[in-house]
Amino acid sequence: MFQESRLRREPVVRSATGSVFHILIVAVSAGIALWLPAGARQFLSFWSRVERETSRLIAVEMAAAIALIVLFSLLHRGLRDRSLAAVAAGAGLVSFYPRQTADAQQRIKALKDEQGTGRSIMVMGSSGYGGFADQMGDLTSLLDRCVEAKILLMNPFGSDTSARIQAQGRSMLPAFRAEVRRSITLLKRLKALGKSVTLKLYDDPPLLKLVILGDHVWLQHAHGDLDVEAMPEYVLRRNGKEHGLYSLYAHYFAQRWACPDIPEYDLETDELVHRNRAGQEVRRERLEPAAMEDLGRAVRPPSVAIDGMEAACGEPACFRIESVPRPADDVFRLRKDRSSVSGL
Repeated sequence: MFQESRLRREPVVRSATGSVFHILIVAVSAGIALWLPAGARQFLSFWSRVERETSRLIAVEMAAAIALIVLFSLLHRGLRDRSLAAVAAGAGLVSFYPRQTADAQQRIKALKDEQGTGRSIMVMGSSGYGGFADQMGDLTSLLDRCVEAKILLMNPFGSDTSARIQAQGRSMLPAFRAEVRRSITLLKRLKALGKSVTLKLYDDPPLLKLVILGDHVWLQHAHGDLDVEAMPEYVLRRNGKEHGLYSLYAHYFAQRWACPDIPEYDLETDELVHRNRAGQEVRRERLEPAAMEDLGRAVRPPSVAIDGMEAACGEPACFRIESVPRPADDVFRLRKDRSSVSGL
């Protein structure tokens, strides 16, 4: 509720800020016009005293020279910044966020909610945990309010993915797989509520984290051993020009989404669905027959029991999803693992 009221107030605040700015300009112009005659008389009186003293005249000339140097430097910088701004606008770059501060993260989450509410969203990432599976993720609430969601995540059991994660540490692979399971559980819940959600799993290492929200693209570098959560985030906007970067990354996502080598994950049967270029189903296979067998029951509203959430040590935790039989319903218990959590 607070977020919605804040989004309604922002246009009003922007309009009021623009009106106050124009009022200030008019007031300053009127003040200059009223002060100009008296200022001219004072300047002529001052100059009549200075022109007879050589030392004062030299000081005034040096001060005037320094003022002109500063003025022309600022003018040159302004023209250069204007040129760079025109280049950025032509490319579609509208914002840049370093993500190091809590204020920046709150601003990012608010903007994503504003840009993606009531629209189709497309996400290309790693495990999905830092983006929407984690309750503090910047896409957590947005998935409930979007029209359609297309999600591309890494296949946690692919050969390339396993090699990449194990290169960062053997203990990272179970944690990464647990994070993907949590993301799949969330998408299953949304699917059960009638939300149009499609998930595909790719195997090759990601180069970036990509989020498309209507007319905006949010972009982060995610190559190699870099921590994606510490990387700056860039915002691109559709500008109607073919050379804009929005078109480039939107086309890149569309190509990846249509690639027949990337199978779709069936959220109802927990199977990878392989299709040909015509979209016809070719074959199906289990993603993880042993561990994912009972995950399909997550589409029913489960009662969630959290065991051991208050850890004695301060290490971060990830969770392994296990089914716990009950007479009346299916209960999912989130148990603690000692592995560290990696972000989206």
